[in-house]
Amino acid sequence: MDKTAPPPSSHPDHGGAITTGGGGSFASLRAYGRALAQTPRRVARRACAATAPGEEMSRVRERSGPRMARALRWWDLVGLGLGGMVGAGVFVTTGRATRLYAGPGVVVSYAIAGLCALLSAFCYTEFAVDMPVAGGAFSYLRVTFGQFSSHYDSFLSLADFCTFLLFCRGGDLTSVMVCLLHNTGELAAFLTGANLIMEYVFSNAAVARSFTAYLGTAVGVDAPSKWRIPVPGFPEGFNEVDLVAVGVILLISVCICYSTKESSVVNMVLTVVHVAFILFIIVVGFMHGDARNLTRPANPSQNPGGFFPHGAMGVFNGAAMVYLSYIGYDAVSTMAEEVQRPARDIPIGVSGSVVVVTVLYCLMAASMSMLLPYDAIDPDAPFSGAFRGSKRMGWVSNVIGAGASLGILTSLMVAMLGQARYLCVIGRSGVMPAWLARVNPRTATPVNASAFLGLFTAALALFTELDILLNLVCIGTLFVFYMVANAIVYRRYVVGAGDDLGPRRGAAWPTLAFLAAFSLLALAFTLVWKLTPAEHGGVRAGLLAACAALAVATVAAFQALVPQAHTPELWGVPGMPWVPAASVFLNVFLLGSLDRPSYVRFGFFSVAALLVYVLYSVHASYDAEESGGAAAGLDAGGAKVQDEACTV
Repeated sequence: MDKTAPPPSSHPDHGGAITTGGGGSFASLRAYGRALAQTPRRVARRACAATAPGEEMSRVRERSGPRMARALRWWDLVGLGLGGMVGAGVFVTTGRATRLYAGPGVVVSYAIAGLCALLSAFCYTEFAVDMPVAGGAFSYLRVTFGQFSSHYDSFLSLADFCTFLLFCRGGDLTSVMVCLLHNTGELAAFLTGANLIMEYVFSNAAVARSFTAYLGTAVGVDAPSKWRIPVPGFPEGFNEVDLVAVGVILLISVCICYSTKESSVVNMVLTVVHVAFILFIIVVGFMHGDARNLTRPANPSQNPGGFFPHGAMGVFNGAAMVYLSYIGYDAVSTMAEEVQRPARDIPIGVSGSVVVVTVLYCLMAASMSMLLPYDAIDPDAPFSGAFRGSKRMGWVSNVIGAGASLGILTSLMVAMLGQARYLCVIGRSGVMPAWLARVNPRTATPVNASAFLGLFTAALALFTELDILLNLVCIGTLFVFYMVANAIVYRRYVVGAGDDLGPRRGAAWPTLAFLAAFSLLALAFTLVWKLTPAEHGGVRAGLLAACAALAVATVAAFQALVPQAHTPELWGVPGMPWVPAASVFLNVFLLGSLDRPSYVRFGFFSVAALLVYVLYSVHASYDAEESGGAAAGLDAGGAKVQDEACTV
């Protein structure tokens, strides 16, 4: 047993359950019943649990057993980033954004979306370099917003806490309120991780089914009708068995279980071929396109002309739509634990992949806009549709189908690598079964998490017809980008660095006030942008300018008045706090562009995850805390998340 671990608690709030060995809250139905009866106390104690980054970085390996192999270099990360982002989505979102919103100005939309992605990538990079762990945003948010003052860690029930509030002094009350505001801890991290995994799983199932259609296009077959098996009696949307999609998911699962390095090599080969297809499409577009199509619509009497036919609003609305084509770089941050030199490789890998993808996307958008006038583009199949009617160039549609198929394979591989590492770290934390955290000693990969999610995704892809675009609208992912940007500001100005990460209460209030006020200004800007009628152009412009000016003034005042708690030693976000503030603003704007069903789905997943937390995770986490250490947690089935420091 680790000598630095605290002894098992002797507090009477054990519920009579044995918390060491193989027992605990799940030893029997009676023990579980007693645990459920104490759920309010346990939630109050564990939901805001503190885990110091020093502890995170030093003891996680004891939960997973063997180490993950540090075999990745910056070029591997660039390849993984390209593979994760350049999927089939770009072949659809480009057409929709061009036809419906931006026109030829979609080139600028992609540049704006790429800048947004780069700002978020900077925030991820600072965390990944400072804490090279496999959990990505799950670990970053739990460490940053889980710093609960030990002075208040003794509250074991809501009644005790309320009694304290009634009789505490003013200074103590202020400290408690600061703790309440910034200690989201275990619960918020669990909800974040659960939503991310569910988004990954459903999106991967949809993308895998779309692989069947694109592969059929590549070989000239109507794949949905030829290769899917109808099942009579099943409800619509669940009545076509797609064995091709299942086979692809299982094959990729075996690959990522076998070796991360070999998976990276396979991804690199597929990505190089896929990029070659994209470059071919770009060259063909420039060779056979007409520059006059950049400013001239096919039907001038009904559609406006010019490079920006719908003005700035069209460009920004187009940016909100095409931004979804950049989602995937966040999965690269989950590979930090397997990078040889995080301080050098992660910044190049994450930021470099975003820059390369932005250049490719802008060139693709320009070539497509030259092939056809924007109002003649097929919004569902813009590239293949541009060649479909040509007798000499009809074969290009087959090439596009082949390129999209390769893009699906690479995006699936990167997404499944990322989701397995998210689940592995959630398992380490004790809120999910510990066997999910185990690393296979021979392959040095999280085999259990990879196999579990692979089978789950394959089961969904077998029957369920999921709309690829609906599932790529990842509100959970955008919300996590927003949270990570807030977290990097909070970490710089309040939490500090090193093992002593207790919050500076003097800086907590102004930092929290800044983050709240800036988010509200971003929300106000978004609502004005979306809801003000176009005919009130003057009023709309004035309100937007006022919101933007207030947002800039808020950031400037915060920078001038609040000093930073620390400066990162290895790599930090440049232009603090302007860069993360811009990321917060843009992510709020993009969140405002999503439709109502996206929010309904996000709420449904969050409620489901909350039920899992209350019925299982909080009790497993409580047992792990009482078991008295990470070494005991491997046998008992739970322990706090720990991460080992990396020499960079």
